[in-house]
Amino acid sequence: MDVVTRQIRSEMEGASWIRRMFDAGLELKQRIGADQVFDFSLGNPDVPPPAAAAAALRDLAGKVTAPMGLGYCPNAGLPSVRAALARRLAAEQQAPVEARHLVLTCGAAGGLVTFFRAVLEPGDEVLCFAPYFVEYGAYAGHFGGVLRAVPSIVPDFTPDLAALEAAIGPRTRVVLVNSPNNPTGRIYDAATMQALGALLSRVNQGRERPVFLVSDEPYRRLAYGGAAVPAILPLTPFSLVVGSFSKSLSLAGERVGYLLVNPAMPDAQVLVDALTLTNRTLGFVNAPVVGQRLVEALVDESVDVGVYDRRRRAMAEALTGAGIPFHLPEGAFYFFPEVPGGDDQAFVRLLLEENILAVPGRGFGMPGYMRLTFCVDEQVIRRAAPGFARAARKARGG
Repeated sequence: MDVVTRQIRSEMEGASWIRRMFDAGLELKQRIGADQVFDFSLGNPDVPPPAAAAAALRDLAGKVTAPMGLGYCPNAGLPSVRAALARRLAAEQQAPVEARHLVLTCGAAGGLVTFFRAVLEPGDEVLCFAPYFVEYGAYAGHFGGVLRAVPSIVPDFTPDLAALEAAIGPRTRVVLVNSPNNPTGRIYDAATMQALGALLSRVNQGRERPVFLVSDEPYRRLAYGGAAVPAILPLTPFSLVVGSFSKSLSLAGERVGYLLVNPAMPDAQVLVDALTLTNRTLGFVNAPVVGQRLVEALVDESVDVGVYDRRRRAMAEALTGAGIPFHLPEGAFYFFPEVPGGDDQAFVRLLLEENILAVPGRGFGMPGYMRLTFCVDEQVIRRAAPGFARAARKARGG
């Protein structure tokens, strides 16, 4: 008896590798103890929110008895929160951003779903660079969209713009970029992004339905060594930014994100109105009000990125010691190293024998690699280093 659709059944059968490894980790922790398991499978930020978050919550607690203190709010978000965020994003994006260009969403994921509902017709294509965040295909597929992956240039995961241009066709509707990238940690440099913007501006000349450039930026503020994340809005008029505060403020459970429409886009207000509608009719209604108020209070704050940077260096030392090749991530909190022996599933099984949890690269559209998160205590990384080395020796037949 079919109780779910064929599409959802297919997605269930190909369920996220991240969650599979997370579930395997739960079983392993119950069996041998959590302190004996080195879990690098799930990107769950563990650095505390900024210290000001506690004061903001106490202040909010004194206001919950006010009329509508925790009631429904405008579908696009609280006006004061949109205004505060617009001020920050205007500087960040080097564009005349105002509150009316923003829709607050239930995380960046909710933002992408809201956007796809507004712009995709069945059969429309969303192009992205591989490797890519595992759930992009499902987000587009809910509305009949088709995700098509374009290869990156290894070993540093630079976007292959020639391959992208060759992949653009009459049904292409969105080019989706994610920088800093999950799973590689790559930050796409200004020259690459300028070339991408120029490419899409050429493509859009004479098109009735434009190709949107969408930048998925939940990791924008997690950048290391002075690396800069280029502004997207100046690159092409048909551009949008999707962001969240899950990582930059460690507010993942509050589910607050945003969609920013380029003020220079023709009919920008029409798109904002459509996004406001789809945000409501998809059942999100409005982003959580408590989370919105926290964002308003912390809009210029960030977690201590230095903690993640120290862990990044520790993971680089562990992989170097094991002889596992990698590109040093410039941002986010992931490594995406090449696996010894070439078989990512086999190597992840070898790591599991060492009580190390990693995610096979095929879950991100790129077999032969694996994803490791470093949002774990630095000592966990250092204690796992011998296990990485033993697994690598086994994979090489040593």
